[in-house]
Amino acid sequence: MSEVKKKSLPLVTQNGFTSRSAPVGPKPPWIKVKITADENFQTVRNMVEDLSLHTVCQEARCPNIFECFSNKTATFMILGDICTRHCGFCAVSKGKPQLVDPEEPRHVGEAVKKLGLRHAVITAVNRDDLPDGGAHQFVETIYWVRKLNPSCKVEVLIPDFCGNWQALDSVMNAYPDVLNHNTETVSRLYRRVRPDANYKQTLELLERAATYYCADYPVLTKSGIMCGLGESWDELIAAMQDLRSVNCDILTLGQYLRPTMRHLPVEKFYTPEEFTTLKQIGLDMGFKYVESGPLVRSSYHAHQHQPVQ
Repeated sequence: MSEVKKKSLPLVTQNGFTSRSAPVGPKPPWIKVKITADENFQTVRNMVEDLSLHTVCQEARCPNIFECFSNKTATFMILGDICTRHCGFCAVSKGKPQLVDPEEPRHVGEAVKKLGLRHAVITAVNRDDLPDGGAHQFVETIYWVRKLNPSCKVEVLIPDFCGNWQALDSVMNAYPDVLNHNTETVSRLYRRVRPDANYKQTLELLERAATYYCADYPVLTKSGIMCGLGESWDELIAAMQDLRSVNCDILTLGQYLRPTMRHLPVEKFYTPEEFTTLKQIGLDMGFKYVESGPLVRSSYHAHQHQPVQ
C-alpha cells in the first residue's frame, strides 16, 4: 500500500521537509475558526437540505462555513456531490456521479431569492462523464438565478471542461459577472496536487475567458492559489505572474489546510504578514483585486471582490 502511495503522490521537498516528513502538530495561532452555529446558520443549512442542494462549504469542509452561513451566504455546488477527479487536496467525495437533476438550477435560484443575496457564487464538482463537462447546467443555473433575482450578481467557479472550449463558450455567452477557475497550485506541483488537470490548460481557459466582453455584462476573470503545498516563494510569485499574463482580474490566496490524514500534508504555514506581502505584490502586478489571508478561499467575501479604482 505504501508503494502505491509513493507512486501516485511523489515526494516534494520544501524547506527541508518532504510530504512524509512535513511537521504534524497543532496549527499556528493565526489559523483560528470562529464557530457560530446561530439561527442564521441553521436557517441556511435547513434550506439547503429542503431544496436538495449541495454547498461547497459543506462538501469541501470549508473553515469559513460558520461565518458564511451565519451571514446568510453560501457557495452552491451543482451537478451533485460526487466528483470524477482525484485531487490530493480536496475533501469532496470521489466516484461515479449521480444523474443530473434538471430541477437543480431552479432550486438554486429559489435559494438565492430566499437568502436575499446580491452576489451568488455557483460552483460544481468535475463531471468528466458528461460530454460538455456540465456546462449546460451552469448556463441553466445562471438563467434561473437571474430570472428570480434580477439585481443579483452571478459568479461561477467552473471546472476546466477537459479543454472543451465550446463548453466554455456556452457559459461565457450566459455572461456571468465573474468567471472563476482556480489554478490551485504552481506548475511543478500539478501532477501531484491535480493529477487530472493541466497547468497550461488552466491558463488557456482564463485567457480565453478574458477575451469575452459585452457592454451590458462585462465579465471579470478570477483565479485562486492555495499556499503551503510545497511550492517555493519564487514559484508562487511566478504563478501569480502567469495569471496576470493572461489578464486575470481577481486573485485569491489562502492557506492549504489538510482535510483528513488521507490528503496531502501541509508543507508550510504562511504567516499573516506573508499573506499581506503577497497581496501587495499582486496589486503591484496589476490585479484589480487581491484577497489574501490564511483562511481565504475562492468565494470568501466574494461580494466584496470589486476592482480597486
